[in-house]
Amino acid sequence: MKHLIDIKHLTNDEILQITELASYYEDHVPYGTQKKKQAGSVALLFFENSTRTRFSFEMASKKLGFSAFNFDAQKSSILKGEGFFDTLNNLNAIGCDIAVIRHSKEGFIEELAKNEYSYGLSLVNAGEGKASHPTQALLDFYTLKKHLKTVENKKIVIVGDIIHSRVAKSNIELLNRFGAHVVCCSPSYFEDWTLTSAKYEPNLKTALKDADAVMGLRIQKERIETRVPYAQYIEDYQINETNLPQSAILMHPGPVNRDVEISGALLDSDKGKVIIEQARNGVFVRMAVLDLIYEGVKR
Repeated sequence: MKHLIDIKHLTNDEILQITELASYYEDHVPYGTQKKKQAGSVALLFFENSTRTRFSFEMASKKLGFSAFNFDAQKSSILKGEGFFDTLNNLNAIGCDIAVIRHSKEGFIEELAKNEYSYGLSLVNAGEGKASHPTQALLDFYTLKKHLKTVENKKIVIVGDIIHSRVAKSNIELLNRFGAHVVCCSPSYFEDWTLTSAKYEPNLKTALKDADAVMGLRIQKERIETRVPYAQYIEDYQINETNLPQSAILMHPGPVNRDVEISGALLDSDKGKVIIEQARNGVFVRMAVLDLIYEGVKR
């Protein structure tokens, strides 16, 4: 792999290779450091807010032995008028090997990758507008496999703000590849009918019936221009201790709007522990991604 642009750019074999390597790292370096990448360096360029993704990429980089550098856009030459392509060229010239990028513009990472002749950096998509979040889908897949062994023929229900969710889009792409039955559940104002590969069920009780895993999504206030009827949403679509199937695992990419998408009582129960596990698994999955990219280009 030269870049990680999106799930659709990965083969099934590459996805399985990432999860297998993540499993190795979870078993061998959960609290230590793998010292074999000391010559490499990673630049973290986040143009949208992030906690879990940014910190887990930084943790993954350091566990691999990379040097990690956080790029502050508000203190960078971009504010002086420097173009992003020129910024990447200069980061590569300084010695950075991989650029991990989060950006609000959809298609941005692929657009950058098409101009790879002008710089030597490998690019990793750390979340892009409403379009894609491949490492979140990979860590969710890894988490599901740990609990369900396989996603084939499993019912995975995604609940909430579907239309604004890059997580939903990347997960649907990946889970369908491996034979899962994906059901989306949301009020009409959060529906995305362009997602033809997932079944829609507007009634939460019906959607959750016989679910093997339930994934809540955050209501993305920063992308919504109209008023959301929160009280009605909570009444009709909140995942809580009364409607979550006993055998289903509970997931959420975070951050969670507590007592909105998921009740606080459920978050604080044993069911809520998988959401914390997702954050932990993200470190090992991102270690695998960075490792495979770095080894693939052999600088």
